[in-house]
Amino acid sequence: MSAKPPRAAQRPANLHLRAYRYTFGARTWPVSAPVYPSTLIHPFLRSPIPLNGFFLALFTGSALTVLAQPTAPYADSIRMACHIPELSYAVLDASGTREMAALGHHSVALPDPATLADRFHLASNTKAMTAFLIARYVEKGKLRWDTRFFDLFPGWQAASKPAYAAITLQDLLAHRAGLPALQGDADDPALPTFSGSRQQTRRDFARFVLTLNPVWPDAEHPFRYANAGYTLAALMLEKVSRKSWEQLVEQVFNHDLRLNVGFSWPENQRHSDTWGHQAEGGQLTPVASSAAMHLDYTEPAGDLNIRLGDYATFLRLYLDGLRGRDAYLKAATYRFMLQGLEHYAMGWYNIRENDTEFSTHSGTVGTYYTVAQIDRLRQKAYVVFTNAFTPETQQGVRLLLRRLKATYGH
Repeated sequence: MSAKPPRAAQRPANLHLRAYRYTFGARTWPVSAPVYPSTLIHPFLRSPIPLNGFFLALFTGSALTVLAQPTAPYADSIRMACHIPELSYAVLDASGTREMAALGHHSVALPDPATLADRFHLASNTKAMTAFLIARYVEKGKLRWDTRFFDLFPGWQAASKPAYAAITLQDLLAHRAGLPALQGDADDPALPTFSGSRQQTRRDFARFVLTLNPVWPDAEHPFRYANAGYTLAALMLEKVSRKSWEQLVEQVFNHDLRLNVGFSWPENQRHSDTWGHQAEGGQLTPVASSAAMHLDYTEPAGDLNIRLGDYATFLRLYLDGLRGRDAYLKAATYRFMLQGLEHYAMGWYNIRENDTEFSTHSGTVGTYYTVAQIDRLRQKAYVVFTNAFTPETQQGVRLLLRRLKATYGH
């Protein structure tokens, strides 16, 4: 599908107003002028709910939560200025969700409005979710963080580089295993063609990676980022659980935690949902979910999709852990995953920003861009999801996060 350049001059002057929508159940009221309804009636409640300024109503079962949206006008101005088709964000703390909004449209070529039911590709923010699955089996005693890879796959060691003999589960998740990045650089080795099920191709890919020369951390590089590490870690999980990574995603996230996590790209051909966008010649081109773009062999490192509200629920588990509360996993496990190692722990970078400490990660494969940050000291979390990835997108996300932290980070 072709699309016109998403330039501000081509947008109607009041688009930033149309992007805000009050949603109650299946009914949606677009706001097309700076005059807002004073009350809205929830169909299950007898009394009206006052609306002063920007509000968003969310349903969970029969419960209703009304969230103030003070940042929404600013966020939407960023979205338009940075040519981002759709931008969703959330702020969480111990009291719950402080702010959440979905702005814009599913695609530059479609009029479909953004909603909180929209799904976004997580890319490398999948890593923390794979680490979460593994942590469950560490707590069950099926794995240890220091379990050696070749303790579970002894038959692979003879054909592997001797330097990898002692690599552990923790090394793989924290990018300390010395595996090459394989990020498409000119000097990357050519990958063989692997066939079979996803589980089998991941195994064959892992065997191949272990034959490559290692690239070890050093004083300048305290870790060496490698998606393949999460493929090998997932193989260890599959071995002890006797289930595929996909089955464990379904079991833990979709069945136990009821998060409705999906695989690969958000489905946008059979129903209305977000489209990722590629930047080509200064224009954004929508990418259909049926496009031949796949993260073969490294799905556990970056190939899940999710709704903003469900991802917020996932991050809230970490906030509970930081407060010392067991929440599906033990509180100590959350702390270890977030800050068990310097620089990069179990699916999370560790950084200092001003006077606080963040666990943070971003994710993109070039068509979506997602960022999650957990303020460990103040026990707050910030999430921004977008369906494009350009320098403008990155700048817009930085500006929005700066505003959200200024508003809530105290």
